Amino acid sequence: MTDLDSLSLKELKQLQKDVAKAISGYEERQKAETRAKVEAFAREMGYSLADLVGVEVKATRAPAVAKYRHPENPSLTWSGRGRKPQWFVDALASGKSAEDLVIG
Repeated sequence: MTDLDSLSLKELKQLQKDVAKAISGYEERQKAETRAKVEAFAREMGYSLADLVGVEVKATRAPAVAKYRHPENPSLTWSGRGRKPQWFVDALASGKSAEDLVIG
């Protein structure tokens, strides 16, 4: 065991960070082990864990295909969904139309 009185403030603070990290890691490992045991037990009984706890597994949606492209920087694209990127807003303000920016 380390004699805490012989450590500098810097060493004590590092020790505190290391202990917090070790505690967090320990808790995460315990949760993962418990989750694995519960999932295995549910499978033995013919269920999934989601069946038992009522959690819906949402299907992931594929990313939207790019519809618009920046006129000078082709790496900047936008699908047309969600908030308009600033480059798109700036292009419209400069007199371009959305049709001008459509990927052809």
